[in-house]
Amino acid sequence: MKKYSAILLGSLMVLSTVFTSCEAVKNTSNSQRGVAIGAVGGAVLGGVLGNNIGKGGKGALGAVLGGIIGGVAGGVIGNKMDKQAREIETALPGAQVERVGEGIRLVLGENAVRFDTNKSTLTATAKANLDKLVPVFNQYPDTNIQIYGYTDSTGSPEYNLTLSDQRAASVRSYLTGKGLSSTRFVTTGLGIADPIATNDTPEGRSQNRRVEFAITANEKMIQEAQKEAGK
Repeated sequence: MKKYSAILLGSLMVLSTVFTSCEAVKNTSNSQRGVAIGAVGGAVLGGVLGNNIGKGGKGALGAVLGGIIGGVAGGVIGNKMDKQAREIETALPGAQVERVGEGIRLVLGENAVRFDTNKSTLTATAKANLDKLVPVFNQYPDTNIQIYGYTDSTGSPEYNLTLSDQRAASVRSYLTGKGLSSTRFVTTGLGIADPIATNDTPEGRSQNRRVEFAITANEKMIQEAQKEAGK
């Protein structure tokens, strides 16, 4: 589960020279890194990372990095996200769970939520896997969830952009139908952007037909973390 973006780790280790050694940074927890980020300017780090992740800045990774609070409050939020990430991994072992900054990037590929070519309909397997996430999301109601839909490169970019938006909307519709508040969700279609595999093979294209979640603190969680940090 401790699966950080290489860019994030690299940037943290560079910035660590401002306040401590690289070895000390490697030995800290996610929540402690949140405090460290705040000490050197979470907003600055978010901007640096955002400029270096290319098109990924439009997707789940960029959304998580863009919400960095930093400081002690960021550490409090990071601690809660650590717990949620572990529970997501337990509930859905096939998912790719990344704890980044003060949020979670969740990639649901073909082994979790798979889409057939030119389809946005959820399969029975996809629904069963989303069902496993519902209890975890219910347990952490003070989080916002941004859903990003993706396609392979088959078809025109314009068509794929619409299709990817429909895929993200299908996931949101299913989850809200299970009782999760619709106000927690925002959906975005990114079409053929950010491929995680080659589009030159059927297997690669299948992997690219996916959804990603960016799970971040909502305003209530942020305010509570700031109050706790001020004690």
